Amino acid sequence: MKKIIMAVLSCVIAAGSMAGCGTAAEKSQGQTTQKSSFDASSEITVISREANSGTRGAFDELMKIVVEENGQKVDKLYSEAVLVDSTDAVSSKVEVDKYAIGYTSLGSVTDKVKALTVDGIEATAATVKSGQYKISRPFVLATKGDGNALSKDFISFVTSNQGQKAVEEKGFIKLDGAKDYTSAGLSGKLTLSGSTSVEKVIEKLKEEYIKLNPNVSIEITYSGSSAGIKDVTEGKVDIGMSSRELKDSEKAVLTPTIFAHDGIAVIVNKENPLNGLTSAQITKIFTGEQRTWSGADK
Repeated sequence: MKKIIMAVLSCVIAAGSMAGCGTAAEKSQGQTTQKSSFDASSEITVISREANSGTRGAFDELMKIVVEENGQKVDKLYSEAVLVDSTDAVSSKVEVDKYAIGYTSLGSVTDKVKALTVDGIEATAATVKSGQYKISRPFVLATKGDGNALSKDFISFVTSNQGQKAVEEKGFIKLDGAKDYTSAGLSGKLTLSGSTSVEKVIEKLKEEYIKLNPNVSIEITYSGSSAGIKDVTEGKVDIGMSSRELKDSEKAVLTPTIFAHDGIAVIVNKENPLNGLTSAQITKIFTGEQRTWSGADK
């Protein structure tokens, strides 16, 4: 009996030693024995933007979330989608929910989430500019008529070489053929309202413009593209900011100026093993036809 006990102990000790060596070897190779906790059978959390969002308007149109039926536009967004009111809020939701999917401005994508390829194309400034990445839209500044002297001067700066340098620095696609800007020495207050997607680049443009025009103050409200267009139409602000093209009815009253182009990145949680989707798969997810991650990569 003593021999049997000793033999068992020897086996246990040997097994422990082997396990220890195996773990050390795996660690030395940068591997992990911990299995992924991502459950593909879990329900997808769909994150979308509020109705006033220009990003949502562009995404819904391009991904066929809103379609025309019998001469009427029908919104087919999944009824239980979580609606948030800003670009950063989408990323924040996706960052903490491993089963979430959302969309955001390309210039706002951080390393805390994963941007998926769409139809095999990565979302980058280069692929947006070349037209390969199809989910893209313009950034627009709109004035009533030609605008006042300050608004015209600010737009002149934004579309100049100096302004377009700031656009590029913030990760957006700049315009071709920009010219140098020279300050006209104006003074006064300029007001803008609209898209949250343009916030990071507009704040940078505001900062650079004031350096050249220290007697100008700029007040900006981020309330969504539709709200900004409404504000400038009603004369409440000098410039409306939109992250979608203006509708024909809006162009009848307003003068739009495109100052940058942007991709709309489809983002998921970093724990999601998926790296890409097709446009058709994205449509199915956002309309609720595809409810779990199982089979989403088929």
